[in-house]
Amino acid sequence: MTIQRPGLPENLPDPAMLWARWALVAVVEATTEAEKGSRYRTGTWIDHEGLHLDDCGCTWWTYACLGEGRYVLYGEDESSDCKWHEPPVDMLAGGPDWLPYEELRDRLAGNELGCVYWYENGAWARAPYPEDLKDDGLDCGMSRFVERDQAHRLLDEYVGYGRPARELLMDHAERRRLTPELLAEHVSSLEGGAPDLPAMTRALRRAGLDAQV
Repeated sequence: MTIQRPGLPENLPDPAMLWARWALVAVVEATTEAEKGSRYRTGTWIDHEGLHLDDCGCTWWTYACLGEGRYVLYGEDESSDCKWHEPPVDMLAGGPDWLPYEELRDRLAGNELGCVYWYENGAWARAPYPEDLKDDGLDCGMSRFVERDQAHRLLDEYVGYGRPARELLMDHAERRRLTPELLAEHVSSLEGGAPDLPAMTRALRRAGLDAQV
C-alpha cells in the first residue's frame, strides 16, 4: 500500500493491522531500562497512552485505541506542510468529540503537530486540506508500518534468523497469537545476546498481541 502526499484516509490500512505491526516493533525493542527512563523517550514503545514513535530528530507519532472501534493517529514528520501553510491548516476540523483534544491542542500550541487521522464507523478520516498543500508527513512517518516489507526491515536488528523469522513473528502478531516463547526463540538484544524477555512480555500484554498472555 502506497501513501500519497499529502496522505489520504484510504492510504491507511485496517487499524488493527497497523496496531499489530507497530506494536510488534515496540515489543522487540522493549527493555526494563527504557521503561524506567526519563519522561522523554525515543525509539518505539507502548505505554498507557498507546503506541509511540520518536526518532529524536525529524519524526514523532502516537497511535491510540480509544475503545468502541475508535483509533486516533497523530504526530509530525518534518516533511509536513500543514502548520507552515498560509493560512495554517486546521488539523482538528471535523474531528469527532472523542479525540484527545487537550493533548492535541497542547501540541498545536507548541507548534508540534503535523497531522491528525481518526478511525470510527469502519473508516479513516482527517480534516480537509487546501488543494495546494503538498505534504502532511503521513508518508514519511507511517510508511514504515503501512508497507509490510518496511515493517519487516524494522525487525532486522532484533531478529537474527533472517526473513522467515521476521515473517513468523509478523504473522503471529497480526493474528494476535504472539507468545513470549516465540519471542525468546527468535529475538535477540541489539548486542546479540539474550533479550529482555520480562520487558517484552509486559509490552506484549499491553499491546494485546496474544489473548493468551
